[in-house]
Amino acid sequence: MTSRVTFITPATGPSLRQARFDDDGPVDEAGAARARSVAGMLPSAAHVVTSPSVRCRETAAALGLDGGPEPRLAGLDVGRWRGRTLTEVGTAEPEAVARWLSDAGAAPHGGESVRDLCGRVARWLDDTLETDGRTLAVVEPEVVRAVVVHALGMSTDAFWRLDAPPLTAVELSGRAGRWNVRLGRPLAGPDAGTAD
Repeated sequence: MTSRVTFITPATGPSLRQARFDDDGPVDEAGAARARSVAGMLPSAAHVVTSPSVRCRETAAALGLDGGPEPRLAGLDVGRWRGRTLTEVGTAEPEAVARWLSDAGAAPHGGESVRDLCGRVARWLDDTLETDGRTLAVVEPEVVRAVVVHALGMSTDAFWRLDAPPLTAVELSGRAGRWNVRLGRPLAGPDAGTAD
């Protein structure tokens, strides 16, 4: 059996535009409109899940997807930094930010480390190897990073070297305990298709 999972990053919103640590904010109208415009470009799926955040649930709705939140696919818990911009935190705590960006096991914000996030997401992904049919998952960009790190057997040190732009798809196919990855298919434009 081959498992297929398509991870879709959320549409834009004020938090993304301001480089703000997750404040559970919504998508903006431009992001929602863009999501609605590409709704028909997604492959059909037997299962739909989202990160629990408002922006992921709103993106899923704009894409015409009906699925429930999956706690193991929640974004990175940034503790006391939540709602603040990277500039604010970097100015107030430059050493803490530097440590956080260079050590996957660090959690100077009092939340979750990148290593812990990657482990949580890896456990969910490995569980999907036993799932029949395609799964569509609208998830936070850091969850996509964690997925790619795990699927390719990379060190968690590579986490910050991956980028997951808004409304892009990362497609995985897996069987026999391993995953193959197709990165960053835009959901709009000439290269967007419904590859299976």
